[in-house]
Amino acid sequence: MNKSSLLIALAAFAAIASTGVRAETPDPASQFALQSEGSRSRAEVMAEAGAKVKTHSQEPAGSRVAATVQSVVPAAIVRGEAAQALRLGKIRSGELTGLEG
Repeated sequence: MNKSSLLIALAAFAAIASTGVRAETPDPASQFALQSEGSRSRAEVMAEAGAKVKTHSQEPAGSRVAATVQSVVPAAIVRGEAAQALRLGKIRSGELTGLEG
């Protein structure tokens, strides 16, 4: 057999074998059929969906940042206390590189 007749025979076999394969709608009684039973009416479900649309927020839960706390101490006093703590050696100045003790 040469290559062309082998190719024709293979194509004929593929055509015959594929005739049994067909996509059909599933049997309603089979285990794969979509079956659902609910106790609520369609009107109740639609009313609930409408209420959700009205109250839905596009902002994810917990995404808001807490409001800033307003200090009662003026900034000038805080700066003065920081300068005094720096002079007394209570706080460090500059960058901390990790090599310092």
